[in-house]
Amino acid sequence: MEHFYQLGWTLDPVGGASGEAYKAEQDGRKLFLKRNASPFLAALSAEGIVPKLVWTKRIETGEVVTAQHWKNGRELTREEMCSERVAALMKKIHTSRPLLTMLKKLGMKPMLPDLLLNKIQTSLSPKVNAHHTVRAAIQYLENEMPVIDEAFCTVCHGDVNHNNWLLSDQDELYLVDWEGAMIADPAIDLGMILYTYVDLDDWESWLGVYGKPLDRDLMKRMKWYTLVQAITMIQWYEDHKRFKDMNDWIIFLNKVIQRDRFI
Repeated sequence: MEHFYQLGWTLDPVGGASGEAYKAEQDGRKLFLKRNASPFLAALSAEGIVPKLVWTKRIETGEVVTAQHWKNGRELTREEMCSERVAALMKKIHTSRPLLTMLKKLGMKPMLPDLLLNKIQTSLSPKVNAHHTVRAAIQYLENEMPVIDEAFCTVCHGDVNHNNWLLSDQDELYLVDWEGAMIADPAIDLGMILYTYVDLDDWESWLGVYGKPLDRDLMKRMKWYTLVQAITMIQWYEDHKRFKDMNDWIIFLNKVIQRDRFI
C-alpha cells in the first residue's frame, strides 16, 4: 500500500481474514481500504448491505484497491443476534435479485448439498475424521442430505457469526466480510443464526420477521447445514492449533446432533 503512503494517507491495518484491510486517514477524512476485494462489493454497497463504496482503483502493482466510507461502530452482541433487525437484513440479502445476478455474472454456481458434503469428506484430517462426534454427524449428513432445486438457491453469506455484523454509531446495521459468499440454500445462514443465538422457543417469531414458517422441511435443512458448518470450523481450528476452540465446536456439534433427534 506504499502508493497511499506517498499520497499522504496514514494507514492502520485492521482485522479480517484476508489481512489486506486498512483504516486510512488524511486531513480528517477516514476510509476503509481493501486490496483485491471482489467486484461483488459494488453490488453489496448498492443494496446497503455494507458501508458505501467510494471508489475502486488499480495501483502500480496491478492490485485493485477499494475504498468504503469508514463507519465508527461495534460488533453485535450475541443477544442482539436475536433481534428483528438481523432477521430483516437476512431477508433482504436472501431475496435480493441484484446480488444473485452479480454472483452469477462472476461465474458462481450453486453450492448444493452434495458438493458441501464432498468438500468435507475430502478435507478432514485423520484426527478430526476419527472423532466419534464428527463420525456421528457425517453419518447424519449422508443419510439426510437435502434435495435442493438450483432455482431455490439465493445469495448466502456463509459466516454469519456476530463478529461480522457492524452497528454504526448512526444506528446503521451492516453485514461485512463477504469473502465466503456463495449461491446456496438460505438455510445455511439461518441455521447458524438460530442454533447459535436464538432460543428454540423464539425460532418461530424470528422466522416470522424473516418471512418463512418454521416447518419440518426448514428445520431439517437448517440442522443439516449447521452440522456442515460446525465440522468445517472444527477442522479450521485444528489446522490452526487452536484446540480449545476446536473442542468448543465439538461440543456445539454434539448439541446440534442431539437436538430434534427425530428430524
